[in-house]
Amino acid sequence: MSVITVIGAGSWGSGLSLLLSDNNHEVKVYDLDQGLITEINTKHTNERYLPGAKLPSNIVGYIDLEEALKDSEVVLTVVPTKVMRQALKNINQALDHQVIFVNASKGIEPTTFKRVSEIVFEEIDATKIKGFVALTGPSHAEEVIKRQLTVVSASSDNLELAKKVQLIFNNDEYFRVYTLNDLIGAELGSSLKNIIALASGILAGLGYGDNAKAALITRGLAEMRRLAIKVGAKEATLYGLTGIGDLIVTATSLHSRNYQAGLKIGSGKNLKETLASMTMVVEGVRSCEAAYQLATSLNIEMPITFAVYDVIFNEREPKEVIKELMQRTLKHE
Repeated sequence: MSVITVIGAGSWGSGLSLLLSDNNHEVKVYDLDQGLITEINTKHTNERYLPGAKLPSNIVGYIDLEEALKDSEVVLTVVPTKVMRQALKNINQALDHQVIFVNASKGIEPTTFKRVSEIVFEEIDATKIKGFVALTGPSHAEEVIKRQLTVVSASSDNLELAKKVQLIFNNDEYFRVYTLNDLIGAELGSSLKNIIALASGILAGLGYGDNAKAALITRGLAEMRRLAIKVGAKEATLYGLTGIGDLIVTATSLHSRNYQAGLKIGSGKNLKETLASMTMVVEGVRSCEAAYQLATSLNIEMPITFAVYDVIFNEREPKEVIKELMQRTLKHE
């Protein structure tokens, strides 16, 4: 049994907390929201993010970060990448011993193009890090909280560490974990797929059908692969759970917040209206900005990503952008 501190009590943080509790670990959940922590401790629910779900009573919530980190062996970060740096700065101040960092958030930092693993090593003192593992793959909290079958990857540059995290999270009944030693590919795949999920929602909002969605996923994977390999990922990773697996579930499921955001944009809402109506963070927006900047700097062709960027940040009409995509110069696949 391990002592695990979960940073972030949103839907995915709560879903993974239930899993870890089922695996007989001591689970401590930290969040800034006093009301949410009180609800978790007294009612064992999280109605805002996972309505109707029941959490195990032995999951304990904290608003005191030092108390939450005390005796912890693993720190699991499940916060939006927008606040990841600040969260890590706070952890670094409060942490007084060495831990394994596991990240379950998905995104790339605009301007710096940093992946979460890189941000962790920048913000946490080296003496406090045993290593880093990314937990990624096709997974919705709404299904994990119901203990429905889910399969993901534990990715690290240190394969032995990935195996240790694999054992911590694997559950023989409903949550299977593979290991992967391509951290770049895992982190990029799990971030870039959110852009394609936005595009998929936009298509649905405009009334397009399965033909368009299948083409989008296929061509979207091609540009995900193009960028990932350019910056050091292994090609095989993009064809695995953290690549095409995560892409399929995010670009086709109504549970996907990125798909839902795209659906609203395609139905006529602008970005501000869309984000204001969402109860959870839409990581694809930040990832789109970062991918656009990175692809531009590296001169990599990513027409779908650029099209989504045009719709979101330049507020262009989706139908006009789609027409331009369809009229691009014909070429060999």
